[in-house]
Amino acid sequence: MSGARCDLVALGEPLVEFNQVRPDDPAAYRQGFGGDTSNTAIAAARLGARAAYVTRLGDDAFGRLFLDLWRREGVDARAVGIDSDAPTGIYFVTHGANGHEFSYLRAGSAASRMRPSDLPLGVVGSATVLHVSAISQAISASACDTVFAAIEAARAAGARISYDSNLRLKLWPLARARAVIIATMRLCDWFTPSLDEAAQLSGLSEPRAILDWCHAAGAPVVALKVGAAGVWVSTPSSREHIAGHRVQTVDATGAGDCFDGAFATRIIAGDPPVAAARYANAAAALATTGYGAVAPLPRHADVAAFLAKAA
Repeated sequence: MSGARCDLVALGEPLVEFNQVRPDDPAAYRQGFGGDTSNTAIAAARLGARAAYVTRLGDDAFGRLFLDLWRREGVDARAVGIDSDAPTGIYFVTHGANGHEFSYLRAGSAASRMRPSDLPLGVVGSATVLHVSAISQAISASACDTVFAAIEAARAAGARISYDSNLRLKLWPLARARAVIIATMRLCDWFTPSLDEAAQLSGLSEPRAILDWCHAAGAPVVALKVGAAGVWVSTPSSREHIAGHRVQTVDATGAGDCFDGAFATRIIAGDPPVAAARYANAAAALATTGYGAVAPLPRHADVAAFLAKAA
């Protein structure tokens, strides 16, 4: 990718997914793909952006599945490193009365062994937008350092930074998560937390108060995802709530990641934050109508048709 510009470069940990798809047979799983930032890169590519991904994979069958996936989806993976001494991570999704639940086998994954010295600076520097998440900061100290190094390199090259908290308290304690996330919010151009994550981070519950807290912590633009209720979009000078869409929800896995990819894609295209969030809100709704994190991610024609019908 030397010399080539890229709309969105995402950095993080991909995970092979096994999703429980038959309530009558709890042992029936469908193999798919996940990992929040990988989902975001694929969502952006499906919506028309030039996307690339930065990570490390195990030298194993699951890693090769990802390389094939990114090739099919048009996500540039030439900068992905291969680690012969560590595995590609996997996770399982089960479904019950309280929604979907995740079980992870990711300790010591190849992605968790990312180091700042491994960064493909040419790819990172080619980005119009660099997308990162707190999951990548939580999986190891070296991966956390790598995220900060990537942000520094991208900002030095003129890129904007997209940041999703994706808070996972099984990976790190709340106090450390809060400190690292706040430090990163000060470096980003937009922050896209979910309501429950932002409530845990801030100690607040009301969306307007949470938005105030995000701005006070340093985030210049905030898209607060509130699930089926839609999204709040806030800048220092304006604030708007965009209502959710009524769809036949099957599985919400990856919907927030889809929002991130769609929001960044429309910002890159020149949309202001509210218009970008309106589009991303529709894309995320469509992403809940099928199983898995990747399979139901929509394409631009799907989102445009959905918005036209909803108008």
